[in-house]
Amino acid sequence: MKVMQRIILSAALTCLPFAASAQGKPAHKDVLLYFVWPQNGATIKGGFWCRFGLRNMGVTHAGDNYQNSGHHHLLIDVNEPIDPKEPIPQDKSHLHFGAGQTEARIELPPGKHTLQLVLGDAGHYPFDPPVISQKIAVTVR
Repeated sequence: MKVMQRIILSAALTCLPFAASAQGKPAHKDVLLYFVWPQNGATIKGGFWCRFGLRNMGVTHAGDNYQNSGHHHLLIDVNEPIDPKEPIPQDKSHLHFGAGQTEARIELPPGKHTLQLVLGDAGHYPFDPPVISQKIAVTVR
């Protein structure tokens, strides 16, 4: 029984450094996350290339834990704020670009949509303070 307790304790202690570094990673003080394209208020016909801009931090792959770097997440029609203590969700409204992409071809149904970028760290957590673009609105015809 003591052997099992030691194994469990060892496993728990091994996980502590990962849990501590998994959230709240500091962001550069002058970072700016923005859309290169489309612009706020744009009317778009069909699919489009969405281009992401980042100033004063670097873009890297998910899982790469380099200082002052992260990867993009695109929020589509999301109204709820991102919880800084939780990883950024991954679903049809929260797109992850963990290969370090700085652009993506986006297909949206016709109508009005909102887009917002969030920079995530190696474990998909927001930075502290969160690095978030302004929310833009686009209309797809």
